[in-house]
Amino acid sequence: MPVIRHARAGDVNRLTAIGLGAWQSAIAGLAGGDKMRRVAEAAFFRFLSDHWLSVSLLEAEGDVRGWAARENFDNAISDLWIEPAAQGRGFGALLLAEIERRIAADGFDAATTKTHARNDRAVRFFRNRGYGVSWLSTAYAPQLDSDVEFIGLSRALEQDPGP
Repeated sequence: MPVIRHARAGDVNRLTAIGLGAWQSAIAGLAGGDKMRRVAEAAFFRFLSDHWLSVSLLEAEGDVRGWAARENFDNAISDLWIEPAAQGRGFGALLLAEIERRIAADGFDAATTKTHARNDRAVRFFRNRGYGVSWLSTAYAPQLDSDVEFIGLSRALEQDPGP
């Protein structure tokens, strides 16, 4: 039975590995090389070291299988990563539902996220869970030395009426 809990500082290395593996899977064919991998790994480690309090993780089968973050504790889901070997097993949907529950409990009426526009799997994942496209933009990515298209997605949330 999967368990979702808050991350702890001691989880950073495992979460970095999961994020990096899922990132590599998502960008296959879009970017490559050892330099990009090192840049991404350092970025994951730095983010998780600085923001582990904003991270929820999912444990199943005796190990961490994925994680999600609300970097600024607002309605934006900044990260949702599932280790490649565990993808397609419902873990992402469980994490997303928990993050959405927390966003709604904090009084927000919508959840938002963004991803690389060519990350078809992520776009499909969110669209299949009721997210609609709210914007599309292009920004220069110095790590790739090219322009990258991003897609913003959002979904209205139901507020818990409380007692």
